Order: sequence, then structure tokens, then C-alpha cells
Amino acid sequence: MRIPISVTRQIPELSSGRTIRLAGSLALALIFASLAAFAQASVSATELDGLVARIALYPDALIAQVLSASTYPEQIEEAAAWADGHSYLKGDALADAINADNLPWDPSVLSLLPFPSILGAMASDEEWTRQLGASVLDERPAVLTEIQKLRHRANQFGYLRDGPQYRVVLTAAGDITIMPVDPERYYVPVYDPDIVFAQPRDGFVAGISFGPLVRIGTIFEQWGWRRSGFDWPAHTLLLAGSPWLRTRGNSKTYRHPYQARKAPAAPRVERHELHPTKRTRP
Repeated sequence: MRIPISVTRQIPELSSGRTIRLAGSLALALIFASLAAFAQASVSATELDGLVARIALYPDALIAQVLSASTYPEQIEEAAAWADGHSYLKGDALADAINADNLPWDPSVLSLLPFPSILGAMASDEEWTRQLGASVLDERPAVLTEIQKLRHRANQFGYLRDGPQYRVVLTAAGDITIMPVDPERYYVPVYDPDIVFAQPRDGFVAGISFGPLVRIGTIFEQWGWRRSGFDWPAHTLLLAGSPWLRTRGNSKTYRHPYQARKAPAAPRVERHELHPTKRTRP
């Protein structure tokens, strides 16, 4: 490994032998650092299965929002507290409260406020959320590939199938898409990854259960709902119909071009203040 010549010029009082030894030590340090980084990346790749297993069977648009929101782990805890404190609000009333409170989080995090159970799970397992977000930023194609592998595995074992909550479609390219029967009605799948991605014992197939109905109306388009999901062959995540292009390199400056027009907030309903929650700073 080549050492910049400026390293030796900054210490002219050293003998040539000591200079060579110093250069050699620096070279070894850089080599070990590179090997450590490579080992960390390799471990991350092997852990992708565990990272995405708990969300791989979510509908496409919902999992797209979870993946993008996971890249803002510092916002999840406060968002989860707000969602929990306002869980009695639904539909337009919830959207009006979000707008009225002028919440400071990224739209991908705001998009999950109708799903307090998801935000709560992300907040309670901060390490998982951070690792998932890092993988989305650094190796998104591998993340999407792993989701497809798990979906095919669950389908092969008979766990993934059509129902009143969503439709399972195998595309011409061989990818599995999961779409809600009604694009405004979402149900969060509840399942055990250790079961649905493994060969059933004695032909027994346990069913996937679902959480309560969550209505996502047109007012939620301002946070990326509708025309969201994936271009699976291109390994592209789509929000509001546009590719979501946030990476590690542009994570400080990237702003997704959410195209839906923000709906005006209705007069605030004061009764939701009866449920005190952690206040956020605008």
C-alpha cells in the first residue's frame, strides 16, 4: 500500500531506518483497517436475512415506507411517542393533527404515523432500526434481493397467499409483489419469521394474522403514499411515483421530491389534547 510522501517529510529528525519503520507501521495499520471494514461489510451481508425477515411480507408500499424511514433512526423514538399518544385519531383527523402540529420529521417517518405498532417496534429495537437503515443506505439492491428471496421461500412453503387483506402476484420477471386489495385499506401482517420462512413440519402450515385496519386516504399522499413500492427488476425503491435515491453519500442533503400537493389542514379538533403525549419541538 502506498504511503503519501508527506508523512515522512513531516518528521525530518528521524533517521531513515526509523522513517521506514514508521511508514511500514502506518501501512500495516491501513491494511488492518481495510480488512476490518471488509469484514464488517461481509457480516452485514450475512445478516440481511435477519434484518428484513420481520417486514418482508408487508405490502410493497408499506415496506417501502419502513425502509426509507429506517434511515432516519434519530427521529423514530419521538415519532413513535406521538403516534402512540394520537392512536385514537384515524384518517383525515389524524392527517389534520399531523399538519397542525407541524411535526419536524422526514415525510417517510410521518408516513408511518398511522401505524403506531410499526413505529413502536422500530423504537423499541433501536439497534435493528439503525442496522436496517444503514443497509438501505449502503446496499439497497442486496436488501431488496433478500426481501424477494424470503417472499419466494414463504410462497414455496404455502404461507404467502391471497386473502381478503392483500393480493400476492408473481410478475413476468419472477418477482413477488404484495398489494392491498383496496389501496386505501392496509393491514399489517403479523407472523413469526422462524415459522413462515422454514419448511413446515408434518405438512402443517400456520396462517398469517393481521393487525387492525388502517385507512390511508388521499390526504396521506403528501407523505409519499400512492404510487409507492418498488421497481423490483431495477432494485429501485419508489415513493410518490419517483425513485427514492438517498444514500450514505448524500444522506445529509437529499430531499425526496414528494409530488403530491399538501392538503390544507382542517380546524384543529382540541379533544385530541385530552391524551397528553411527549411534545416535540418544531
